[in-house]
Amino acid sequence: MPVLTCGGMRYQQGWDDLDPSKIDPKGQENLEACIHRALELGINHIETARGYGPSEMQLGWVLPKIERDKLMVQTKIGVKESGKELLEVFETSMNYLQLDHVDFLSIHGINTQQDLETCLKKGGCVEAIRQLQKEGRVRHMGFSTHASPEVVSPVCETGEFDYVNLHWYFIYDQLHWPMVRAASKQDMGVFIISPNDKGGMLYHPAEKMKALCAPLTPMQWNDLFCLSRPEVHTLSIGASKPSDFDEHVEAVCKHANDPVVGQIERRIHESLQADLGADWVAHWFEGIPPHTDTPGNINVREILRLWTFAKGLGLTEFAKMRYNLLGNAGEWFAGQKATEIDSRDWSCLAGSRFADRIPALLQEAHELFHEEKEAKRLSES
Repeated sequence: MPVLTCGGMRYQQGWDDLDPSKIDPKGQENLEACIHRALELGINHIETARGYGPSEMQLGWVLPKIERDKLMVQTKIGVKESGKELLEVFETSMNYLQLDHVDFLSIHGINTQQDLETCLKKGGCVEAIRQLQKEGRVRHMGFSTHASPEVVSPVCETGEFDYVNLHWYFIYDQLHWPMVRAASKQDMGVFIISPNDKGGMLYHPAEKMKALCAPLTPMQWNDLFCLSRPEVHTLSIGASKPSDFDEHVEAVCKHANDPVVGQIERRIHESLQADLGADWVAHWFEGIPPHTDTPGNINVREILRLWTFAKGLGLTEFAKMRYNLLGNAGEWFAGQKATEIDSRDWSCLAGSRFADRIPALLQEAHELFHEEKEAKRLSES
């Protein structure tokens, strides 16, 4: 695997399947230029999904023209009620991609315990993909997820999957590292989703982050922070134009194993401690239950995370974007906003050393981040 992956959800034309005649030739030319640029750089893992609008179809107009053994192709199919349904969708994907096999097939979005049970049942998705593997049409089976360790770690522990696509990077380090560790214990490949966007909108970095990460850019430093952990194998680069790879390639080619990466990490921690207190920085996430166990399903963990990095690193615009997804993104970003705080019973926070402070912090976060306009996930916008 290359340490950078060509993610396929930003260069396609929209989020709905389209008639081929509706594809803009200039947009297709740009997509193909992204693929060829990726391959020139050694990024030969091309990732897409059935849910990425015409991405598979548009890739199917370029990938078959490239030597197959020079490509590693991954697509993803959402959780289906039956293996039969998954196989039908798989045929659609393969017809669009115009390939005889994919190297990686992910079950897209195992975000709840119910999703896992649906996939594992007799005649379910896992059984269907096993059949595709026997036929040589799928090499490796994995899953993608936006969930927390309570869900993801048990999925890894089933031993059914070869790899996982998940969210982990500096601003998710404390919360999500347990599921990276769970995957590593099963010798699974770990593919990091959206390190630049969900990692803090680092393509439009806050001024404080820019200063703390110098001489690297925030995106470069976050790349190298992730890849410095041997448990992490590849980062998804969702390029929308060929030059989008350049900053990341420069980081991994020129600064891998550079002492500056650790120096920046220490600088960021020292800044956070100076602004928020060493005790908060080290322990804010401990003893906080998942949203399923809080009053009103308020996603206390996520809100405190957003508050921490908005206050500590200036990631306020990122925090607003993510906060306003709560309540609007289903299990892809689960839980609710911090409303009606004063009327809630917060005994669920008894395990936190900050239990007395948290209700006020949730109220502050709501006042800082809430916007009346309804937010949507990228795939719904």
